[in-house]
Amino acid sequence: MSDTAEQDARDVRLEERVPDGERHKRLRERRAAACRSAERVLARPGFLGTLRERLALLDGAREVYDLDEASDMYGNGVVEALEEKVAGLLGKEAAAFFPTGTMAQQVALRCWAGRTGDPAVALHALAHPEVHERHAFSQVAGLRPVRVTSEPRQPTAEEVRSLDEPFGTLMLELPLRDAGFLLPTWEELLELVDAARERDAVVHFDGARLWESTVHFGRPLEEIADLADSVYVSFYKSLAGYGGAALAGPRELMEEAKAWRHRYGGTVFQQFPTALSALAGLERELPRLPEYVRHARVVAAALREGFAAAGLPWSHVHPAEPHTHEFQVWLPYEAEAVARAAIRTAEETGTMLFTSGWDAPAPRLARTEVSVRAEGLAWTAADVRAAVADFTARLPKQPDE
Repeated sequence: MSDTAEQDARDVRLEERVPDGERHKRLRERRAAACRSAERVLARPGFLGTLRERLALLDGAREVYDLDEASDMYGNGVVEALEEKVAGLLGKEAAAFFPTGTMAQQVALRCWAGRTGDPAVALHALAHPEVHERHAFSQVAGLRPVRVTSEPRQPTAEEVRSLDEPFGTLMLELPLRDAGFLLPTWEELLELVDAARERDAVVHFDGARLWESTVHFGRPLEEIADLADSVYVSFYKSLAGYGGAALAGPRELMEEAKAWRHRYGGTVFQQFPTALSALAGLERELPRLPEYVRHARVVAAALREGFAAAGLPWSHVHPAEPHTHEFQVWLPYEAEAVARAAIRTAEETGTMLFTSGWDAPAPRLARTEVSVRAEGLAWTAADVRAAVADFTARLPKQPDE
């Protein structure tokens, strides 16, 4: 065991009496501080920055919108300009801005339920509304989720065709984050949409990260979005905005969505900072996403090589060739031990290979998400392998070693 690993073991023993919640909070704070101070990262999440750094996102905002125009009020002005921009990018008649994606998708699907007469929404068990939204579909929107599959992959057309109860809407999360940011092939996506049409259902894309799907599909955004009756996109996950989301679809549906937005409390008095940051993201980040995706594949391959060279008994980069600029890494250790090793590596070397937290999908199994953005483009495969060596040297000794 290395000296640093021994120090981490001592730290853990000292904190054994600290309640889990407080210990995890301390670890998160330490990780955030390490990420902010690290000289090299694959991606530096903007939300970890200072207020001054976050405000700097609007530097050059005059390049994306006329700042001498009147400020927005209740969804006009720059918010309407953003809606028009999104509708054009996705090839839809209209779009509606929302403060959150949770609200946007509830509204979209309840609008479709009113049109189809069926509140059932067919979706994956790992879809964001099922895992991260506290059952908002059923508790707030009166919708009834119907799970197509629980397997950690995209659903298949056959599963949609053979679903043993009717549904009004098929919701596809593209990519499916909790399964490893997975996308279907283009042919599989066409078959999924056809299967929904055969069931007389409409199709809604949860496209929070749809922006970066063009490389995998080999199709432009407009062609991808054209397969769906409505699409939700996020402005902060890939575009680095302050927040916010949009629905895009038929004009009549968007008008109804705006009425429900008002009922949900989402027609905020002024949204110009968020809208401007979204326009900036569309101008600056959207064109770079394909480059991030391609380099993520270089990073993923180098990670596999680095783990093999380190002699880890088992490691997994998932998917082996990332579908987007984000993917998962699995290691055979307790999650907290791996998290400490990642943080200590950053503190001692100035290089932070893993900036996200680690969870424990099973005992003695740790999983994290890796994102490759502008900061990561400078990393060569050799840089990644060297960072892996520094990181694995700080992992605790395995019991059988």
